[in-house]
Amino acid sequence: MYQAFDLRGKTAIVTGGNSGIGLGMAEALAQAGAAVGIWGTNEEKNRTALAHLHAIGGKAVALRCDVSDEAAVDHAFGETVAALGGIDACFVNAGVSGRGAAASFAEMTTEEWHRVLAVNLDGAFFTLRAAARHMIGRGEGGSMAVTASLAALEGSPLSAHYAASKGAMLSVMRALAVGLARHKIRVNAIVPGWIDTPMTEKAVHGDAFKTRVLPRVPARRWGTGSDFGGIAVYLTSDASNYHTGDTFVIDGGYAIF
Repeated sequence: MYQAFDLRGKTAIVTGGNSGIGLGMAEALAQAGAAVGIWGTNEEKNRTALAHLHAIGGKAVALRCDVSDEAAVDHAFGETVAALGGIDACFVNAGVSGRGAAASFAEMTTEEWHRVLAVNLDGAFFTLRAAARHMIGRGEGGSMAVTASLAALEGSPLSAHYAASKGAMLSVMRALAVGLARHKIRVNAIVPGWIDTPMTEKAVHGDAFKTRVLPRVPARRWGTGSDFGGIAVYLTSDASNYHTGDTFVIDGGYAIF
């Protein structure tokens, strides 16, 4: 094994880590030797994911946390540290979709706008802030990564609120990459393409997507959560010590086709 990818002795948090992209990250991190804290709002999915991580030999905890709740984030972060020790990496992955919320932007309600931004933007802020405070105070540096979306780069006419939240993640990432570098904290963004997850399963398994979208994916398949394990291991590992402020597009070639 390339020694820099050996994550034994490291600890990572993955929000939204009980399914989809987050679970794919958590599985790979555990397999590489890291202790992993996963946060999610669904208790049953948390238990299932935790049992899976334990089955592959990982040291892990699963906590119920609604990241749109500031106090809940701070509590969950403290609980994770208490259970696993200092946090070396934090993957800000929890999010909700805005797809199908309204027929047009003009018909979008204020409540729907705030529903999406409360989780995807405010929740990311609360989590990144908790991680920054911890890593600065600990004095050993670390890695933070945000999960954005191709919606941040392309026009999403029915999901302007989702696109706004994900576009903001790229701007926040760049700001933090510059501002936290002096503390040996690196910050990067992951941009998934069309990934088969519980959030997207109704869309990607529909006939319209299979006939209109899938042919535009050069890899000729939907992505899966496991496709994000490698980037999670890399960004947690010492191999990425000088890599910050970057955007990793993982989409099977969709954006360039």
